[in-house]
Amino acid sequence: MGSQWAAFFVFTEDNHVMSDCIMPTYNRLPVHFSHGKGVWLWDDNGKRYLDALSGIAVCNLGHAHPAIHKAICAQSARLIHTSNLYGITTQEQLAHTLCDKSSMDNVFFSNSGAEANETALKIARAYGHQQGIDHPLVITMKKSFHGRTLATLSATGNPKVQQGFSPLVEGFIYVSFDDIDAIEKIIREHKNCVAIFVEPVQGEGGVHIPADDYLTKIRALCNQYQLLMMLDEIQTGIGRTGKFLAYQHSDIIPDVCTLAKALANGVPIGACLAHGKAASVLTAGMHGSTFGGNPLACSAALATLQVLDDENLIAVALLKGQKIVELLTEKLQSNPAVDNIRHYGLMIGIDLSTPCLELVPKALKQGLLINVTNEKTIRLLPPLIIDDAQIEFLTTELSSLLQTYTQTK
Repeated sequence: MGSQWAAFFVFTEDNHVMSDCIMPTYNRLPVHFSHGKGVWLWDDNGKRYLDALSGIAVCNLGHAHPAIHKAICAQSARLIHTSNLYGITTQEQLAHTLCDKSSMDNVFFSNSGAEANETALKIARAYGHQQGIDHPLVITMKKSFHGRTLATLSATGNPKVQQGFSPLVEGFIYVSFDDIDAIEKIIREHKNCVAIFVEPVQGEGGVHIPADDYLTKIRALCNQYQLLMMLDEIQTGIGRTGKFLAYQHSDIIPDVCTLAKALANGVPIGACLAHGKAASVLTAGMHGSTFGGNPLACSAALATLQVLDDENLIAVALLKGQKIVELLTEKLQSNPAVDNIRHYGLMIGIDLSTPCLELVPKALKQGLLINVTNEKTIRLLPPLIIDDAQIEFLTTELSSLLQTYTQTK
């Protein structure tokens, strides 16, 4: 590397190059991936890794899926971008598909989950103003995660995420997750509540799974008090929990539902779906996005949804998640450091008795991509295409790693 570039790069212990020109907002692991196929990724030294994180619940179909590759190439050869000032055929097709699969009425397309959640929050505020409420209040949950923009981190019930960004956006109040009584108490105390915004399963918060009737009871409260029920399905949606959307495990329809992550298997796209009274809140000029719902992203999303249907991947997500948990439970049953193993489809949490952030780089060296959230919870989000042999590899390698790690604690 020429000396004129040396000042712009630093080298890790593994001799990887990290650019000083990138803002240091991530503690990046010392690896660069060159290519992937299915559940596997290869680094630029040729080492293979099983991606048990799916790019954080993004690549449900794994890497380099031929149908997604074909759709992206074909669309890029025709048209990548025009503008939402004009009709976009693939966007209209995707909107119809999503509404059909979700029982929702209409969609606003964005580029990310945070933007989709911003749209939901704007709907909540506009709805409140339509009801004559000058200072609308949205109820969100402690330990939640809704994004990194000012409004979405204000909605996030995690002081660590919010630290350093005050003054936060006002209009949010936090209650404990899976506590219906706490929600109703807030509604009764604050007459300016307009919406309840909740994740069906808290992913970043530690893979917290609520009671089976939690969403049903929230729906009942929203009906009773004329609030909007808004679900953040950015991590749980697109088949991750064994249904297309997690709320479909219950007999409900929310007023607002947000999607992103796995919608286009890695191509950036977000979506805010609305139903009933929420579907008519935003009108021309109230919201917009330059790139949102462009032809390329929508083509990738349409191809993703088609593959999910053709290969019946959503229906087997529950069975695959159950198999992973059964194997991990069997292999780790004698390990006293493992407090709990749980799952909702292919959304899996393993609680340890002590903080275990250092497991992530250790797993990397062993050829596994995992995540630790909430300091003590190993989070697994494997692709929906994972097969039995790969499940065996994942559970064996992870169990071995945990046995070795916990014996030293």
